[in-house]
Amino acid sequence: MGGFLLLALGLAFLLSSAVYFASGQKQRDILLYRLGITRRRNSSAGTPPRSLSPEKKANNNGGKPDYSTTFPPSRRFVLAELDAASALSEKLGKPVHKLADEPSAMTPQALDENILTTDRTVYTATGFSSEEIKALGDFPDYEKLSGVPLPKAWPEFDINKAKPRPYRPFRWAYHQTMSLSKLDSDHWLELEDTYAERIKQRQEIYSRVGNRVLDCLPGGELACKELMEMALEFLVHRYPQYFRLDKKEMVFYNGILKTKADLKKENPLEVLMNNVPEDFAMVLRDPETGFYFLRCGVVCSSLGWDLGSKAGLRLDAIHEPIPDYKEKMSFSMDRYFAKKPTDKAIQRGSWGLEVDQPLYMPAGDPHEAYRDVQDPNVDISRIHLRIDWQTLRRLPLSGAVVFNFKALFTPVTKFRDEPYIPSIVLKILSEGKESLMKYKNTWHTEHVTRPALKAYEKEQIEKGLVPEDWEVHTLEEYPYFPGWEEQWRRDRGF
Repeated sequence: MGGFLLLALGLAFLLSSAVYFASGQKQRDILLYRLGITRRRNSSAGTPPRSLSPEKKANNNGGKPDYSTTFPPSRRFVLAELDAASALSEKLGKPVHKLADEPSAMTPQALDENILTTDRTVYTATGFSSEEIKALGDFPDYEKLSGVPLPKAWPEFDINKAKPRPYRPFRWAYHQTMSLSKLDSDHWLELEDTYAERIKQRQEIYSRVGNRVLDCLPGGELACKELMEMALEFLVHRYPQYFRLDKKEMVFYNGILKTKADLKKENPLEVLMNNVPEDFAMVLRDPETGFYFLRCGVVCSSLGWDLGSKAGLRLDAIHEPIPDYKEKMSFSMDRYFAKKPTDKAIQRGSWGLEVDQPLYMPAGDPHEAYRDVQDPNVDISRIHLRIDWQTLRRLPLSGAVVFNFKALFTPVTKFRDEPYIPSIVLKILSEGKESLMKYKNTWHTEHVTRPALKAYEKEQIEKGLVPEDWEVHTLEEYPYFPGWEEQWRRDRGF
């Protein structure tokens, strides 16, 4: 997953310009203001420009990138628009119309400071003070705070028949791009019929390796709590037939697993691990430099690394083993993270071919041995497409940027019934850029996969599913394939 995290971040800075054009007028004005452009957002709140506290001056670092005064667009204007604005006004002792005002100077939260318990008045990267966050309490209105809508309810969803959407993020010509798209907020977290099995598997991994897969360094407490609350609210809204949340008693009920979680006592990351079959990695802003560091997460599906080896590292250090990262990617990533808005969540997919279904494979894992040889005893039935469907978003209060993904495994034999997919994958395996294919590490499967794909391709041409003279290219249905919805419905029993 080292590569997955890189890919989920790589080239994402290109979206920063799209943020301006895609935003509504209010958000565009805020963004212009944050970037130091003279136009201001018209607001009755009279929000002054954001600045560092008097003792914090911009660093002169000899021409190197300096993000110490760069922040994401503020979300403070939402405070006066919350349904709970009156109660918040009373707790903070200021009129509702003043809630959105920004002080002329803000002392930033230290990287290792617990904003939930600190005695200081400090501010997060998105401009919320420790007092405001404490006054907002548990489960504030994250839909308004983030600008990302809650999902629509899916009452006909049946966990026993649920299948993941058949992601096939294959492109030709194949080169390293992000292929980013706007997050479909209904599908931020997806469940399928492997739900109970995967939760159990993740719990077993955690019981065996502990903080190598689940950890929170000091300063990440709010981010963990915030992410847990947002994820649980998503589940309750998307799948009301299976999940229930008692906000008064702070208890979450899981009707699939027949469990309940006491949210006042349990570790937020453990609540996530016990109820959400997704991995989460969170990076936080260092106020001294403006760079982002991996501070907390639950990552049970990594390949080639684990959270224990990366926690506490800056983005460039996390990706140090990746070829060309420092020269070609580091600047763009740091700039993108410094400015990433809260209301512009993105999604993409990464893929690989694996023998069986390795979920957690840190460096040195015995399963790595499969990647060093082309085992003649391996049959096509054991070769799986592993898709890591990924999203990247900023949490509104803590300002943490959270990367989440889940591993989805599909037998390669299913490609037989998926038009054009065998041809595209075969083209990539045969003609893909050598350095990219070496990095993707498909070689250990190709002695089995290539002959099968050639047979599937020939069969599809003979059946008329694919024209004989078809020139391989990225499908219009990307990241799916023609007829995927009908097949998806059949797989779910419709």
